[in-house]
Amino acid sequence: MTGKTHDAIIVGGGHNGLTTAAYLAKAGLDVVVVEKNPHVGGAAVSLELHEGWVYSNCSYVCSMMRQSIHRDLDLTRHGLILVPYLGTVNFGDDGQTLIDYPSEEAAHLELKRHSPHDADSMHRFQADLARYAQFIRKTLLRTPPDPTSMRPRDIRELLFLGKQMWSLGEREMYEYVRFFTISAADFLEDYFENDLIKAAMASPGIIGTALGVYSPGSAYILLHHVMGDVDGNIGAWGLARGGMGAISEALASAAREHGAEIRTTSGVQQILVKDGEACGVVLENGDELNAGIVVSNLDAKRTFTRVMDRNDLPPGIYEKAKNFKIRGSSGKVNIALDGMPQFTGVPDNRYVNRGGQGFTGSLKTMERAYDAWKHGRWSPDPFVESVIPSAWDPTVAPPGKHWMSNFVQYCPPTLAEGPWTPEERDAFGQAVVDKIERYSPGFKDLIVHMEVRTPHDLEQEVGLTEGNIFQGELTIDQLLFNRPFPGYAQYRMPVKNLYMCGSSTHPGGGVSSACGANAAREILMDLKKPNTVPEDDFYDE
Repeated sequence: MTGKTHDAIIVGGGHNGLTTAAYLAKAGLDVVVVEKNPHVGGAAVSLELHEGWVYSNCSYVCSMMRQSIHRDLDLTRHGLILVPYLGTVNFGDDGQTLIDYPSEEAAHLELKRHSPHDADSMHRFQADLARYAQFIRKTLLRTPPDPTSMRPRDIRELLFLGKQMWSLGEREMYEYVRFFTISAADFLEDYFENDLIKAAMASPGIIGTALGVYSPGSAYILLHHVMGDVDGNIGAWGLARGGMGAISEALASAAREHGAEIRTTSGVQQILVKDGEACGVVLENGDELNAGIVVSNLDAKRTFTRVMDRNDLPPGIYEKAKNFKIRGSSGKVNIALDGMPQFTGVPDNRYVNRGGQGFTGSLKTMERAYDAWKHGRWSPDPFVESVIPSAWDPTVAPPGKHWMSNFVQYCPPTLAEGPWTPEERDAFGQAVVDKIERYSPGFKDLIVHMEVRTPHDLEQEVGLTEGNIFQGELTIDQLLFNRPFPGYAQYRMPVKNLYMCGSSTHPGGGVSSACGANAAREILMDLKKPNTVPEDDFYDE
């Protein structure tokens, strides 16, 4: 290998990779990011796929972005504006509606219309969930301790976790441990009796995961989706002006401001290892880049089974990566609309229209969709979560027109009959449109353009193995010091000078930048550089 040697090469220009690059460059390192696509962002992108319409064609809403990182990298100055989206409508199997109004009083009256018992229970549910979320939030910008280590830092972190757990109280500790192992449906039975309310509350427990609402472990996924915040509102969800790509572009701008180089259309063919140390990469065009360290923003399976020589890995690592649970289960249908769709039983209320639509049905309907996925099929009655960002953001659609994002559970990465074909992909998209049409008569007539994305498409285009949006299941066996593998959860990988910064590491998936920031902190510690990465979130102090 010849030529310039960089301090660090970041493999993959997703939001976590860009975050790591920004912090390393901010500390004075010579950093280069290599990204296979002609644009940065990975799954957090904004693309004009039909003239005048800008799609966030993968991730579509934001909640988990750590506000301390947002402030520390001054992302607002780099153009990032996050705005909470307002009320959400959930639709039942027989057309009944449950509207989550932004007004607390209106929301309570709406719940009471369905069940006075559940209206009263909602406060207890939200308080319990917020308490559990508060515990997890305090770990997001901290490196997981190694429970087998006697190093002072690991002991301090274990004591920190123990203190946080103890602060819950005896009864809550029992409930919290139970929470990690039960299903979303079982958890909700402790609070609610109405089927539509239970379905609406359960929907975050299946987003992006290969679990059903009755699957043990899905309760934690529910928590994972409510521990973020937007503008200081804990548990709130928001939209980025200009689409989700605005987050990645702001991070890229911050990285460049500090001197990082970002090379697009530069896919990595192999991570190079010499004398047991990572030392660079070979690009798909044959170019070689040298570096003191290599940081992979790819998922664990892709990193160790696709872009590394198996002979360069210690015994057992290839097998661990091969067996890492990373099953794809989600699809996406992006639709350009000629006007705002009207939904049956929903008032013409600008706060409701600026929110989302959850075509949840019932717990049984959601579970049947999961059953279809297990047999390599998509359900003709899928769970669909929709958002119309153009209702408030004029930059993503022409005047008077709209863009609708539809996230779908469940969609298999491989069909029982074999690989996906364009015809089957179109049929899947049609099933989604048919579902929406049931609740919005005339919806089909508004369609100007449609993009359908299966897990196969997400893997081929974005690089997410099986299209798994979390880069690995968020089950208890793959959390904290087990993520991605026991013994390698502190962002340092089994090859010297090789690190990981993507969602296969703690704290997992979601557009949070936490994985990238945590990895940067550990790298700077190893290089004995000044550490500028925040550890605690402002709202948790």
